[in-house]
Amino acid sequence: MAISLRWCERPMPELPEVETIVRTVGAELPGRIAARVFCDWPATLRPAVRKAEALLGGRRVTAVGRRGKYVVIRFDDAACAPSRPRHARESITMLVHLRMSGRLLLEPADSPPHRFVHFRLRWKDGSELRFSDARKFGRVIVTHRPEEVLGALGPEPLEAEFSADALGARIRRLRRRLKPCLLDQRVLAGLGNIYVDESLHRAGLHPLRRTDRLSDAEVVRLHAAIRAALQEGIRRNGASIDWVYPEGRMQDYFRVYGRADQPCCRCGAAVRRIVVGQRATYLCPDCQPRP
Repeated sequence: MAISLRWCERPMPELPEVETIVRTVGAELPGRIAARVFCDWPATLRPAVRKAEALLGGRRVTAVGRRGKYVVIRFDDAACAPSRPRHARESITMLVHLRMSGRLLLEPADSPPHRFVHFRLRWKDGSELRFSDARKFGRVIVTHRPEEVLGALGPEPLEAEFSADALGARIRRLRRRLKPCLLDQRVLAGLGNIYVDESLHRAGLHPLRRTDRLSDAEVVRLHAAIRAALQEGIRRNGASIDWVYPEGRMQDYFRVYGRADQPCCRCGAAVRRIVVGQRATYLCPDCQPRP
């Protein structure tokens, strides 16, 4: 299935892509102890290198997970470094937001880093976690208080307790157009341009529908469609739109995203590209009638 996108339409990684990275790289990190921090692009890292290294040095990775589009790496409370002052013995979290072109790599420290690697966290075992980011929009945040960043995010759409009723209650009170509402990370965490378009096609809903005018049946369809689209994306290791995610296969199974003028997989009508909230949007005019 051919995908042809303008450069400005290149999407950033969404929940399935981040989850794939967490499952791949994250499986190798627990137990490793941080030693050194390197960064050659100051905007990538917060705080600056010296302070980030002071926070991380000697700490052991306890868990790697995901919240929305963030990779969440948790470190222990410095039991392995008891000489730290008491105020410095709090647990530390490193948050990584990949933005448009970020990618995490675990490589030997003595191997030459790729030219797009701007942040490196060296482990005591001689390996490095490297953040490759050609467009330099990605961010690495080292903090005692991850809730200051993650607390503003909406619920996780794949959590068992996130029901159709919960989705309806959140979006109906906002009285917004459907697609911009679903893209808002404060409403629902992890969705982006790709999986919103794919979800709306599955649900048979136009992206310009008003959230407060959805019927109960339409909310149920939307809830099921969001979960199905994200689960398929994870199952196929996310989408590879360009060189950033070469292992992904989801782009071969897109229903509408990036398929302008190609036939709808459901009815055969030509997929259309429109702009909603300054975002390229793909839909089937027959399966998703305009309100």
